[in-house]
Amino acid sequence: MHLFVEQLTNVDFSYLDAQRGIVGETWWASAILEGALNDESMVCDFGIVKKTLRNWLDTELDHRLLVPAQLPGLTLEQSNDRIELSVETARGRVTMNAPAQAVTLIDAESITAKSVADWSVKQLTTYFPDSIDQLTLDFTPEAISGAFYHYSHGLKKHSGNCQRIAHGHRSRIQIWLDGERSDSEEEYWADLWRDIYIGSTEDLKHESDSDLTFAYTAEQGQFELTLDRKHCYMMETDSTVELIADHLASAIKLRHPASDVCVRAFEGVNKGAMVER
Repeated sequence: MHLFVEQLTNVDFSYLDAQRGIVGETWWASAILEGALNDESMVCDFGIVKKTLRNWLDTELDHRLLVPAQLPGLTLEQSNDRIELSVETARGRVTMNAPAQAVTLIDAESITAKSVADWSVKQLTTYFPDSIDQLTLDFTPEAISGAFYHYSHGLKKHSGNCQRIAHGHRSRIQIWLDGERSDSEEEYWADLWRDIYIGSTEDLKHESDSDLTFAYTAEQGQFELTLDRKHCYMMETDSTVELIADHLASAIKLRHPASDVCVRAFEGVNKGAMVER
């Protein structure tokens, strides 16, 4: 007997990629459980399934940096609940020093929906009753017909896991000029912010001709991240979705001063902020 839960929850995270550098991502998580019926004529109570999977995904994947432990050239050091990593990607060198809870090491050469699902299933084997013979996880991105971008950031003032310096989202963007959706403006920003790290000027610790280093101390500890400057987009403010929407609206107004501007910036799936200028 198979039990399925479609789009149980979504996870927002960033991952390290040999070609793209640090990539913000959002996936829907679905599950299938196979097993015999128990004394209650169930494979497993849906309440147990949903609570177990949501809690595990929230703890182990959501708002973390997923790192493929077998990535060629990757160097890792772990000590005293901290992790330091460095790797040369096609978009420049990435180095990070952060609390270990901000990183999940995936035993794979690259981060894909399948590699993360296979690794996750192995970690989850002890969380369900013995009556469950097999668990299958499926991660899929949101179906988006229009423009979208992948961005990563960190929010040091956040009391939750958003404070982690390298987490991110795959997000839609919707822009209206004088009440009409502007596909060209949406594509402009989606292209400009493809696989971008959005940094705040007050978090900029050091810069060179090639690199930018961001650093701050938050409730979970000290964070530091160095990226190629071409991988970064700077904001004068924090990078909350509210301020991202506000920044976009102001920048678009400068590009189209005679037009009324409305921006809906998404943070992952089905949530975000709207600003009009």
